[in-house]
Amino acid sequence: MTWATPMLAALVAAIAIPALIILYFLKLRRIPREVSSTLLWKKAIQDLQANAPFQRLRKNLLLFLQLIILGLIILALAQPRSASTTEMGRKYIVMIDRSASMAAVDGEDELGKDSRLEAAKKQAIELIETMRAPGMFAANEKADEAMVIAFDANAQIIASFSSDQATLINAINAIEQTDATSSIAEAYRLAQAQRPNRIANAVNELGEITESHELDELKGGEPYFFHLFSDGRVSDIDSVRAEEIDTQTTFEYHAIGSQTSNNIGLVALRSERDYDTPSKLSIFVGVQSTDTIPRTVDAELIVAGVTRSVRAINLPAATTDATTGYKTPASGGVVFELTEPEGVIVRVKLDTDGQNNPEADVLLTDNEGVLVVPPAKQASVALVSTGNLFVGSALQGLPLSRFDTISPAKYESNRESGANDVYDLVIFDGYLPKPNELDDTASILDPGRYLVIGQALTGKLGVIDQGTGPGGPIIDWRRTHPILRDLTLDALLMAETPKVEIRKGSGVVSLAETASGPAILETSDGDVRAILVPFAITKTNWPFDVSFVVFLASTVDYLATGSIVAIDQDERQITPGRVLSDRLPPDATGVRVIMPDGSRSEEIIPSADGRVVFGPITNAGIYRLRWRGTAAPTDIVDDGTNYRTFAANLLNPAESNVSTQKTIALANQIVTAESNTERQRIKDWWPWFLGIALVILMFEWWVYNKKMYL
Repeated sequence: MTWATPMLAALVAAIAIPALIILYFLKLRRIPREVSSTLLWKKAIQDLQANAPFQRLRKNLLLFLQLIILGLIILALAQPRSASTTEMGRKYIVMIDRSASMAAVDGEDELGKDSRLEAAKKQAIELIETMRAPGMFAANEKADEAMVIAFDANAQIIASFSSDQATLINAINAIEQTDATSSIAEAYRLAQAQRPNRIANAVNELGEITESHELDELKGGEPYFFHLFSDGRVSDIDSVRAEEIDTQTTFEYHAIGSQTSNNIGLVALRSERDYDTPSKLSIFVGVQSTDTIPRTVDAELIVAGVTRSVRAINLPAATTDATTGYKTPASGGVVFELTEPEGVIVRVKLDTDGQNNPEADVLLTDNEGVLVVPPAKQASVALVSTGNLFVGSALQGLPLSRFDTISPAKYESNRESGANDVYDLVIFDGYLPKPNELDDTASILDPGRYLVIGQALTGKLGVIDQGTGPGGPIIDWRRTHPILRDLTLDALLMAETPKVEIRKGSGVVSLAETASGPAILETSDGDVRAILVPFAITKTNWPFDVSFVVFLASTVDYLATGSIVAIDQDERQITPGRVLSDRLPPDATGVRVIMPDGSRSEEIIPSADGRVVFGPITNAGIYRLRWRGTAAPTDIVDDGTNYRTFAANLLNPAESNVSTQKTIALANQIVTAESNTERQRIKDWWPWFLGIALVILMFEWWVYNKKMYL
């Protein structure tokens, strides 16, 4: 038991208790009256004899009751509270993971099973209820405060710092589940941004101000005590640094869920059209299982709302680490083959019996995936070249609907007239377009799809060109990327390697690396998508290797025909947590985005060039843009209204691996959930003392009135 205001209670006791006793010593001044007999006044005189000063106090029930009442009131003034494990005035950062894996139904509750998010919210509310409230009679005492942050791929402050427990609890209850992946870096930055006296820069030995991401120790203000409620499936948890105060860490991890939970889910889904016969469509399905016994699940292929095929997928047993208890998932897959020349919406559903048996599959979000497959087509390609024969010769052997080789001057002339719009893909070989003379910050690439060879694209969508380095091979490349997965670059040798640097925060992604840096890159901004090859192929042996032709063919398919559709590789495929971004015709009006369940839609105001942005997307499913005006060839037109479809899918192996992490590795320490200090709820007892005092006061009043009646 602790006391919030003991000094105030002691002061009141020192004054009130003696004053009460003195009242019983006071002698009342009465007017003498003559009466015929004192017999009826005997009892009254006995009660009043105690009021005579300097006489021994007699046993008096009223005095005893009044002392008890006064004592209870004094105890209430001292504000007794249950013992607490924390000091006054702490600032808590309550971080609640709302990502896809938190939808797993292995969170325990009184009635059986609950989702992990609901279990996390309940535990967070229990933490809030342990917060120390401000003293009622001591305004200078600091109360505990908490800020609530919900995070998935993005982060949101649900409640700013407050000591109002009701406000914080309501904010926690309002957190909703999403289907996005989990990332804590933004949530951590949001929390640190609230700290006062935050030092954002450091000064080096030369007196120059430099930015640093290792300045967490330099931030001023009071320490923050972080409480993470999650299953530990956070990819960038090492971006968090915990401070230590008097050997006590400022970071506590509350593990939600079970290490032994089983889940089966889709982790890969893509479509690809046959290169020679584009009407032949292949749907590749990848499935992951964390069950420790072999499983067989059915994958159902639904095309345009009609079931076209059901295939069984045999999954081996997942393995479990004997030391840590963590599971290594098993994987399997299937390929559906069909003939479909038109653009279609393809769904793949897994039958895991999770609805009837949650123990076999605790997460249902990853049991379905959707692809928006464009119609079959052959690409129209333009080669803008200064005379390199290798690229043109390789392209002439590809099945293209149109192939033109044009000079740089002709390209610039067509650019002014808009004649270049007929090409699905433009390849720049040793040449880059002229920059915009009126806006030097604009991209030199017009909206479209491009392959840039032999030049380092700089500026808004490009890289920082630092010249060339010594010759060497490709040392690594992204083997899962659509343009690189069907080839090997081990034989590629360069006489000189490009030295380019990707600007921080840009949309450029490295696809292949040399010892000097990136050698093949991809860049995009919604209107432009380009593959960049900044080295001169004439100074390599690549044109003489079959991988060069395969690279060109895959790039044409990827950029121009849309025959390869993979999540995060196409603007119609969205990962929850990211934004829906597209460009509509300039005359588009009444633009709205329709949610996956079709129950509601939201209005979007296009920019002057027709660009629309919505999001971030929080849930998986099919989103549709609806507008009136001009429609593109692949849009659906229904009674004058145009529709464009987008698919959002989870498809994340880390989120589908629902085995809860009991230990997480921060940037500077290892945190284990079991090592957390058990908390007690801080309970104020003064209302109970006042309530008991009121009951006794009523009893005292009854006794007093009964005596007076007698």
